[in-house]
Order: sequence, then C-alpha cells, then structure tokens
Amino acid sequence: MRSEDNRITVAITGASGAPYAIRLIECLLQQKQQVYLLVSSAARVVMATEHNVSLSAAPEKMQQQWVELLEKRGVEVVSNQLQVFGKEEWFSPVASGSAAPKRMIICPCSTSTLSSVALGSSNTLIERAADVVLKERGQLILVPRETPLSAIHLRHMLQLSEQGVTVMPAAPGFYHQPETIDDLIDFMVARMLDHLGLEQSLMHRWGYGKE
Repeated sequence: MRSEDNRITVAITGASGAPYAIRLIECLLQQKQQVYLLVSSAARVVMATEHNVSLSAAPEKMQQQWVELLEKRGVEVVSNQLQVFGKEEWFSPVASGSAAPKRMIICPCSTSTLSSVALGSSNTLIERAADVVLKERGQLILVPRETPLSAIHLRHMLQLSEQGVTVMPAAPGFYHQPETIDDLIDFMVARMLDHLGLEQSLMHRWGYGKE
C-alpha cells in the first residue's frame, strides 16, 4: 500500500453526534491511518455540549487537545498521524486536488454542510475539501444527524447520492442487542469503517452472531 493511500480527511460539523466522531478518529488512528482533521466552529460548540471538551480555535492548540483526549482513551498518536487544519487554511493539502486524500468523511454532517456540499460551495476548508474529493472522483461519506428531514434535505441527499456520495444517516440498528450507548456508537462507526474498506471488530455482522 502506498503511503498516500493511508490518508483520510475527517470533518466534524455542527450536528449532534460528537461521540461518533471521537470513536471514528480513534479507530482510524488505531488502524494506522493518517487523519487530516477539520472542525467547524459549530462543531466546537457541540463538542463542548456533548463531550465537555472546549476545543481551541487555534489549529495547533486544538491538535494538542485532540492528542490528549485520545491518549486518555488509550490511543497512542504517533508524530503527524493526526493533523488539524483551520477553516481557512487554503494552503493545506485538502484544499487541492493535487495533494488531497482520495477519501473524506464528514461525521457528523450538519444539514447546512450537506447543503453547501450539494451546491458546490467552498466558503470554508471543509466545503472546499469535500468539493475537491467530488471533482477528483474520490470517496465522500456524509453522516447526517437530523430529524425529521425536510424536502430540501432529501433533495440534497439525492443530488449527492447521484454524484456517488455515500449518505449514511446516524441511525444505529438494534439487531446486535446493544446494552450501552457505546454499543450504539460502535454500530455506526463499524458501518463507516466498512464503507472505507477498513477492518473492524466493533460489531458482528448480520447472520454471524456475536464473536
């Protein structure tokens, strides 16, 4: 596997679902993926609300906060394996088709971000990074968490799906008989890892029973 094949852009936006993002990043790093992390201003508010983590607006400081958070969860972060970029760092690799990873996941994905990606906006680095993955025919996964969905939301989802985007609402199943909130989180993260082509043992597959 070429080194660049290990790279993936992860964006966190202002929808509810910070625990999904944290668990996803944890699993990606454990599988030796190089994560380029983008966090919107609204996502920082959600992180503080749902996980009691007050992230700095400064990328360097935020990166250190993420490393500390992950290490507390037992994840070793090697040098440069996790890189945080600010919302207007236009010279970052994710802003150009000549350098950006071919894979990107927005988790959770707000309906505002969903709309911007569907319309091809590039007002923030998250929007630009998604636009780059689309134009370069890469893999883009969106994990919206909103209910109910309006006709506008549904149209945007259909439009993106027709462009090859995987729209994966944060809607965990129950056939694995979850006992904790973490079990529900792992259900969704397992599906994300499946679609990224990465191994996972978070959840047994349908028909195979619990391991």
